[in-house]
Order: sequence, then structure tokens, then C-alpha cells
Amino acid sequence: MTDTDIGCGTGASAIFLARELDAQVTAVDFLPEFLEELKARAEREGTADRITAINCSMEALPFADEEYDAIWSEGAVYNMGFEAGISSWRRFLKTGGKLVLSEITWLAAERPSELEAYWKAQYAGIDSASAKMAVLERHGYSPEGYFVLPERCWLENYYYPLQGLFDEFLDRHGRSDRAMAIVEEHRAEICMYQKYRDYYGYGVYVAKKS
Repeated sequence: MTDTDIGCGTGASAIFLARELDAQVTAVDFLPEFLEELKARAEREGTADRITAINCSMEALPFADEEYDAIWSEGAVYNMGFEAGISSWRRFLKTGGKLVLSEITWLAAERPSELEAYWKAQYAGIDSASAKMAVLERHGYSPEGYFVLPERCWLENYYYPLQGLFDEFLDRHGRSDRAMAIVEEHRAEICMYQKYRDYYGYGVYVAKKS
């Protein structure tokens, strides 16, 4: 089985796929330091022979048509936009191949105006699951599954660890105005989720190339 993990970060999913599916995984990220950490982790976990790391943009993937059985992407497609990403990547999948990705998604039909304004400014592509599935169908996929990641994925695995790094980050950058602005932006996002978590989350979409 051949998979690609697009926007792989430091490789947690790529390593999991290689280990659990005995897959050959192409792990893609535009940050070389992430890929170096991935390689070190893969060596420690005995999956280095099944993972190929590629440093490139998800908008310029060097893949052949119908090269992969599956495309995996967690929390990364927003960099291109959901529709742009799934339409661009489709040609890399074999017919019948699986697309699995997570995308920020509205969980309610109506939202507080403060929340709606915030996310429309941050990522105008946010939408409901039904709208995302319609986009998948329009671009030649058959939706097969959908679920919402639990709150702990945001809080315990992302936001809380991130908060713990703020002071170190600020000290490393001399508490510059730019560094302070970055931290304040992340603090605002964390506060927004803590206040309005019932209205949005990360949806995981599973679809087959028709």
C-alpha cells in the first residue's frame, strides 16, 4: 500500500500509517526542521525504511498521476483551501483510492456573530459538513465517512502544550513586537475555542475517488 501524508509536520501520522498498515508513506512538509524530527522519530520507532520525506509545498507536489492508494492530511489543507486542495490532489489517487483529511467545520447551523466574524477573517473556507461533502462530490469523490475530533484533541494535544511554550518563544525572540503579536493571535484563538467550542471543531472526512 502506498500513502502520502500531506502537511505531515513532525510525522506522528506518517509513522502510525507506516506501522499499522505496513504502508510505504511519502511524508510531505515545507518545513525541513519538521522533516528532520520525523526522520529521527522514524528511526527510533523502526519505520524509517517505510517513510520517504519530501520537503516541498503542497501546492507543487512532485507526484505521478494515480501514484497513491491513499492521501492523508490532518489540519493542513486550509493552507490551500479545502476545495483547491482536494481538487488538485485528486489526480494523485488511484481510482477507488481513499482521501482522509481533517478540516475546520461548523457544528451548528447558527453561530454567535463574534465567532462567525472571527473565523470568516481567519479562514473564509470554514463551512458545514454537508457543504464540504458537496464539494467532495463535485470534484469526483464519493464521501464514505465523517466524524468530529473530540475536544481533547484541541485542548490537551494542541492548545495546552502550545500555551506552555509561549514564554520560551517570547524570550527566544527578545519579546519583540512581532513575537508578541504572534502569541496574542494564538491566545485569541484559544480563548475563542474555549468560549465557543460547541459551535465548531475539526471534522474528519473520508472519501473515495470515483
